[in-house]
Amino acid sequence: MDLRQLEIAVAVAEEGGFTAAALRLHTVQSTVSTVIRALERDLGTALFERTTHRVALTPAGTAFLPAARAALEAAEQARATVDGARWKVSGCVRVGVVPGCWAEPHRALAKLRREHPGVRAEVRMAHPDELRAAVRESTVDVMMGVSVAGDSTDGLVRRSLRREEMVLVTAPSSEGGAVTVAEAAGLAVVDFAPGWAVRAVADRAFREAGVARVVSCEVSEVEAAAELVRHDFGGCLLPESVAGRFPELRVRRFAGGGPRWDVAAWWAGGEISPAVAAVLRVLE
Repeated sequence: MDLRQLEIAVAVAEEGGFTAAALRLHTVQSTVSTVIRALERDLGTALFERTTHRVALTPAGTAFLPAARAALEAAEQARATVDGARWKVSGCVRVGVVPGCWAEPHRALAKLRREHPGVRAEVRMAHPDELRAAVRESTVDVMMGVSVAGDSTDGLVRRSLRREEMVLVTAPSSEGGAVTVAEAAGLAVVDFAPGWAVRAVADRAFREAGVARVVSCEVSEVEAAAELVRHDFGGCLLPESVAGRFPELRVRRFAGGGPRWDVAAWWAGGEISPAVAAVLRVLE
């Protein structure tokens, strides 16, 4: 049992459902369901009663909830004991971001301002090749992008931040079910401009599958891609958590496991400053 499991259990109880809890925690419903099942398995009892229309606490869940809240409060108090040291961290950190790999930067930046008010982040978006060169030249302190096979990252330290599956989203009226990369290539494809993180992952997936696809529409905004898919102008590969922002679209998983969305941070080797360490923590 860990704090993440407790946090998710409390969210499900307070929000009254798995989907609402996922929205609150900025994750996907399948992750919430998987964590709750694992927690119930560890405890040897069901915490929630699932019906078609609602999720309710079992007697065991009702007894568990106050203890879970108390544990989370204790953990928050433990974090608060080091706030004095955090406030002493200061400096400016230059963060380079590959377009499309940071869905909600305001949340991380707000957390940085709240926990480390002396640290200021300067964020700029650029092509991954440009950012890697900037990190090596020390004009960018840390870059955020996606890991793609074949990228040259010699001399840079890498830390994985988030991993999840890519899915194919299609129009609400389209057929469902699992799909192969080759089948996805047979659709008209809505994709992002070269240099975008999603485009790099999609290019690799189709290249490794040995199939070519025709990009029917090329965009530079996730919302624009979703709108084109909604009106049946093509399918689009998206990280599962991003696809979850558009519940009206049909989500199709890849048979046998599809491409992976692996967001990571890179920085030059050697000891990092406390300010850079603070930024890395809020990016995770």
